[in-house]
Amino acid sequence: MKNNKALNYAIMPIVYLFLSFISVSTSFVILKVILDRYYRYNSQYGGAIVNAINFFKFFKDQTIGNYLYYIIIAVFTFFVYYLFMRKSLTAFLKIVEVTNKMAGGDLDKTISIDCKGDIKTLADNINIISLLLKNVTIEERKAQQTKADLITNVSHDLRTPLTSIKGYLGLINDDKYRDEVQLRYYVDIAYEKSKELEILINDLFELTKVQNRSITLNKIEINLVELLNQIIFQFGYQFQSEKIEGRSFFSEDKMIIYADPNKLVRAFQNLINNGIKYGTGDYLDIYAYKEGSFAIVDVISYGNPIPAVELPYIFDRFYRVEKSRNKNDGGSGLGLAITKSIVTLHDGQISAHSDGEKTVFKVQLPLLDKENDMR
Repeated sequence: MKNNKALNYAIMPIVYLFLSFISVSTSFVILKVILDRYYRYNSQYGGAIVNAINFFKFFKDQTIGNYLYYIIIAVFTFFVYYLFMRKSLTAFLKIVEVTNKMAGGDLDKTISIDCKGDIKTLADNINIISLLLKNVTIEERKAQQTKADLITNVSHDLRTPLTSIKGYLGLINDDKYRDEVQLRYYVDIAYEKSKELEILINDLFELTKVQNRSITLNKIEINLVELLNQIIFQFGYQFQSEKIEGRSFFSEDKMIIYADPNKLVRAFQNLINNGIKYGTGDYLDIYAYKEGSFAIVDVISYGNPIPAVELPYIFDRFYRVEKSRNKNDGGSGLGLAITKSIVTLHDGQISAHSDGEKTVFKVQLPLLDKENDMR
């Protein structure tokens, strides 16, 4: 097939040139016959056309006339050949012009040609490649920016507790404390800051694993309602100390899913922690219900809404709506990013909605269909 196309491309210009020569030669022969007939019937009357024919006959009988005759045929042949090949040549030149600009970095250019066949296919394919390359370039720039932001944020979040640890340990090392009570105070602060570092480093490792899908999920059949009840029970002390009432509204239906319980617990813990940390209301509500073939879990906190412009970014690494990276909350800024990655690994989806009254995190997980599920 490829050989046939190559032969086609090699032969077609020759064919067009031959057709051009035949058409021009035929035209000249026809013109000669017409002029001969005209001369035969009108030579006795004379006139401008007859004189022109006489001059042409005399000139053609000369050596230079014969050469000029053939030159004229050649010129007309190449003119007709150009007419045959004009669209293809114009399209080819257009492709060369635009690809030169693309090679110079202008990937917004597209090739638009009035042509059919393989040249049109070539132009369309170049446009597709250019678009893909443009998208890859954009994604690469975003990845580079994300990487730069990640390094900046990690450096900042590591430096903040590390500075405190070094500062207080420096005071202890230089014996700059009044008594054992103050020494104990400095040690406690350094210890708490070291735990913040541990949380950040562990979260970074976990996020890298789940996003690279290098983590192993130990999936089993889980009753989602029972899992949520256990998680809420574990938060009893935290609800009490924060003076928040944790309320649950669960469907009576059994919601069986196929999931890794440890990973899923981490995801819902992050959402509840987030609600406790940033909500300003008296309640934190958790709803669980069926919706088609999916189990839906809504974690709702009240007050302190998330601005609409911030919502698309809240699942990004280190993104904090309040823009304060020095808040001593013991968090790493990676909780929601980890949660989204865990939900995605379970073939689920997570979204957020916020208005003046409440903020809702909605988790959607596929229910286990025991009759049809082949896992």
